[in-house]
Amino acid sequence: MRAVVTGAAGFIGSHLCELLLSHGDEVVGIDAVTTFYDPARKHRNLAPLLGRDGFAFHHGDLLRTPLEPLFATADAVYHLAGQPGVRGSWGTEFALYLERNVLVTQRVLEAARDTRLPRLVFASSSSVYGDAETYPTPETVRPRPVSPYGVTKLAAEQLCETYRTVFGVPTVSLRLFSVYGPRQRPDMAFSRLITATCAGRPFPLYGDGGQSRDFTYVGDVVAAMRASALSGWTGVANLGGGCEVTMNQAVALLSELGAPVRVIPGGPRPGDARRTAADITLARRAFGYRPVTDLRAGLAAMVRAVTAPPAVPRDSRLNRSEV
Repeated sequence: MRAVVTGAAGFIGSHLCELLLSHGDEVVGIDAVTTFYDPARKHRNLAPLLGRDGFAFHHGDLLRTPLEPLFATADAVYHLAGQPGVRGSWGTEFALYLERNVLVTQRVLEAARDTRLPRLVFASSSSVYGDAETYPTPETVRPRPVSPYGVTKLAAEQLCETYRTVFGVPTVSLRLFSVYGPRQRPDMAFSRLITATCAGRPFPLYGDGGQSRDFTYVGDVVAAMRASALSGWTGVANLGGGCEVTMNQAVALLSELGAPVRVIPGGPRPGDARRTAADITLARRAFGYRPVTDLRAGLAAMVRAVTAPPAVPRDSRLNRSEV
């Protein structure tokens, strides 16, 4: 397939590009390399991809980059770009979330409609559920986000559904549940936890540790994204890890793996849901989704990635191609 990946320099986007290339797909990555976190981390994510056969990178803002020439020859577009993070979405920063999550998605959808794109996979979020009415949560439950970030992801998802039903744009919106793995964003819980542990520093825990998440390994997520693009199915589906775990249980598991954690308890943060748990029946039926990486194996992979010496990429230069 010929694929376009927006947000290619990010945590999930870089893993997706690697997977697509491993299947022989041609991949065009687009990323603005924003400063939400250290751009050097994104450059490191990109470094192993640059110079690989079948990969091209375009550095640019999706609100200003001409998308039609890139979409015109694509079999699938994976739209992962956006402004992440629940806690930063309050106050004046909300305007940035509107721009990067809602306005950008609408522009991507317009380009998809104009070019008759065969497939658009959008990375939505479990944050659209907020404190859900039932667990495990099926897609039929009424979304009620508890953060401005969740509001913008729900708005973007609804745009995808609107363009799908009105204009026939073949969209798949995947509600991702707490994705983790090597190269996870530095603001996310497991990344902060493992970094603090390996450095011998205490870990500030938000809340009492009883809050639970349906943690989903990044390798399972990107495999599901490609499978959904190949399936012919359209609509909205959950992608969870199949096992709900509390933060206290995750801390204990890390200690069992030889990375003892010293926790400093703190108060909960606004916008954090108390619990998430995905009903993945629909994804299993629609495109064969079956998560295969349990939390122990996934956390062990993260610890190895942090403690192992960095690999030397074939070409570490970031060749920026403006479009």
